[in-house]
Amino acid sequence: MHSHLSHPVWDIFIRLFHWTLAASILFAWWSGEEGGNWMDWHMQAGYLVLALMLFRLIWGFIGTPHARFRDFVRPPRETLNYARALLAGREAGYLGHNPLGGWMVVVLLVLCLVQAGTGLFATDDIFTEGPLTGLVSSDMASALTRIHKLNFNLLLAAVALHLAGVIYHQRFKREPLVQGMIHGRKPVTDAATVPAAGRIQPVPALLTIGSCAALFLLLVWLG
Repeated sequence: MHSHLSHPVWDIFIRLFHWTLAASILFAWWSGEEGGNWMDWHMQAGYLVLALMLFRLIWGFIGTPHARFRDFVRPPRETLNYARALLAGREAGYLGHNPLGGWMVVVLLVLCLVQAGTGLFATDDIFTEGPLTGLVSSDMASALTRIHKLNFNLLLAAVALHLAGVIYHQRFKREPLVQGMIHGRKPVTDAATVPAAGRIQPVPALLTIGSCAALFLLLVWLG
């Protein structure tokens, strides 16, 4: 899209969610590898990921138009047709997520939720255990710990696939996706044909953020 026109797409909360989640996962990975005293920080990063998941799930229903699941979770047939067009180099452009990108968002959210959720029950049987480990049997805690470790490899693979898609669109399709996730705007060919951007509703937004902050603080207290 070679145009000087731009249109607001990603609201400030979606952008903050995106970069905070990326930083949290990166830090959780590093602190988990370091171990020792860093495990306390590792767990708090996991609590933050859970709070972010709660925010994204709620915002997927009450957020601005392109943040909503109904905007980018496309039917299987449409997604398959888009994939075929992509392979042929003639895929259509989307102001928000394209169908494959939309499903990648869903996969990443599920994997992050599983990762942070199982971490609440994980244990190394020596020094570190999640705040809810005592609620399950030792066998269940061991099983959830194994899932926690295995799922992270799946999460890394999904992140790598996501980055490959971003690089493809950024480098070869000349779509400024990274810039868009910073300033929230994307180029358009004709602003008159683009729907008006939705406004953030302050009361639902504040209630959502308050709920996520409460979840984070509760987990920190339990930990």
